[in-house]
Amino acid sequence: MTLRLYDTRAQQLRDFVPLDPENVTMYVCGPTVQSGPHIGHVRAALSFDLLRRWLAHRFGRVTFVRNVTDIDDKVLAGATASEPWWALAYRMEQQFTAAYAGVGILAPTYEPRATASIPQMQELIETLIGRGHAYAAPDGSGDVYFDVRSWSKYGALTHQSVDAMEAAEDADPRGKRNPQDFALWKGSKPDEPADAMWSSPWGAGRPGWHIECSAMARRYLGSEFDIHGGGLDLRFPHHENELAQSTAAGEGFAQYWVHNGLVTVDGQKMSKSLDNFTLAADVLAAHDPLVVRYALAAAHYRSSLDLTESSWAEAEAALGRIHSFVERAGRAAERNEMRRGRDLDDEAVEYTPLIPGEFVEAMDDDLGVPQALAVVHDRVRRGNQALDHGDDAAAERALHEVREMIQVLGLDAASAASGDADAEASALDALVQTMITQRAQARADKDWATADRIRDAIAAAGIALEDTADGTHWSIDG
Repeated sequence: MTLRLYDTRAQQLRDFVPLDPENVTMYVCGPTVQSGPHIGHVRAALSFDLLRRWLAHRFGRVTFVRNVTDIDDKVLAGATASEPWWALAYRMEQQFTAAYAGVGILAPTYEPRATASIPQMQELIETLIGRGHAYAAPDGSGDVYFDVRSWSKYGALTHQSVDAMEAAEDADPRGKRNPQDFALWKGSKPDEPADAMWSSPWGAGRPGWHIECSAMARRYLGSEFDIHGGGLDLRFPHHENELAQSTAAGEGFAQYWVHNGLVTVDGQKMSKSLDNFTLAADVLAAHDPLVVRYALAAAHYRSSLDLTESSWAEAEAALGRIHSFVERAGRAAERNEMRRGRDLDDEAVEYTPLIPGEFVEAMDDDLGVPQALAVVHDRVRRGNQALDHGDDAAAERALHEVREMIQVLGLDAASAASGDADAEASALDALVQTMITQRAQARADKDWATADRIRDAIAAAGIALEDTADGTHWSIDG
């Protein structure tokens, strides 16, 4: 069987052939952390968690990168005198981490913050200027724009012509050659905090949103990787602009573009701007996390999902049938093992781990989780029938198949427990990375005493730091 995924750019299903069959590479756009996550954010992250788990089952190793946009107009706008923008971003990031872990979403291989890759962004901007695809605004503002008309393939992802596109509204248009040109670098403004800007060849400022993901994807996955993922609402302008600037810089970039459908409320996209969102924390406080995971996974990842109170009740009932069978069949299997232990003439029931072919076929068909869940429930039904008729071999086989399928889907108790461990690991990483950033700032300010004090505090906690050309990395010193 061949895994097929719907590629947004090709507008069709494509056989998935990774660049390296021993290491599938994925970059997924993570949150902009100006406020806490709503349930739509969790659904998006879960879509790619399911894809990642299936890719790991099919290929083994998956290098999964999900970024955090911690510098942005919205983040700066949400800051207050008592909570600077970077503190707000950090606090909101932790809320996203907790929500993801709450429903058993695996921690990324790498989860870079935008503010940690400023040099890589500037390097990419310089490449684009050198190739004639970007320009510094002539008004002295420090803004740098991508020249969309210099790149004939602009619009390749969403299949639009430049003339049909609306003007980019991500920066003051006064320095633009074309209304559709988008910001790569935003010059500093008098009303913005001094610690929200970095020096650059074009003047102090900060990166535009789109350049962040291109630079981080290249830094962590190389100039070419397998899958770029994100919500359907990111296709334009964000992903269109990523594709343009990265390919204009001479990179292969993403081979497949995969987008998840949105959570809707009365037919409208759930969003903070429309004030029609449901906070993830409220949902997780009201429902079992595995029930939430089941409800969010039950619709195909590319379809819209309209959540109601009945969604949670239906998910709870469906998950209850699965877990009830696992418990019932598990008890029967234990009794059979005890009986076989007393009767040496009995032959043990042999079992070779196997995921049903129908399940594999469903998952290989553009991650058909609804169809895969139908296979799970079919095996639950068969297993219960086998138990009712005393067919131990058939019941145990169904039990093993169900256990393996729900493990792949992250619907087993062990997957839920692992989410807690992932949350602890992510929280520890966030704390250490914050201290590393503070140390780096102290060193940049030539405040050696503070830098040494931070390093000593990290070392006292049993954590070793390694300063490299790519930045500072940490590990448990053991």
